[in-house]
Amino acid sequence: MATVIRLARYGAKKRPYYHVVVTDSRNARNSGNILGVVGKYDPMQPKDSEKRVVLNIDEIKAWMAKGAKPSDRVYKFLVNAGLVEKKPIPVQTKKHLQSEKTLMKIKDKQEKLAKIAEEKAAAEAAAKAAAEAPAEEASAEAPAEAVKEETVSE
Repeated sequence: MATVIRLARYGAKKRPYYHVVVTDSRNARNSGNILGVVGKYDPMQPKDSEKRVVLNIDEIKAWMAKGAKPSDRVYKFLVNAGLVEKKPIPVQTKKHLQSEKTLMKIKDKQEKLAKIAEEKAAAEAAAKAAAEAPAEEASAEAPAEAVKEETVSE
């Protein structure tokens, strides 16, 4: 008999409450043919509440020693309780990568943005140079006018 540690739903409509049970893997979720209740889970409690997940660690260890396998959700509870180690994340295949066409579009867009940024910087530099040029001309013209006035007054 393949035993599993999984959740059995209790509680009212839209107010779930679960028991962590040990049962035969072929049984339905709430069949009633359970071998033992080893904990409780109340998803209506706040996430940091101690009452949210209550596990009987000794019984869980005993059932796991006998060969019971936890379901995915119960496995997460056991990881948080420190009973088992977290499963490693498998290495992804190349299917999660973007296609060559998409990569080309992204590269073109980056090049266009870089070109626009360069043009903007050049325009700002030209505007700055233009703003400095009249000031230089005014300072250059002022001494020349002073020299002309001096020569006329003599």
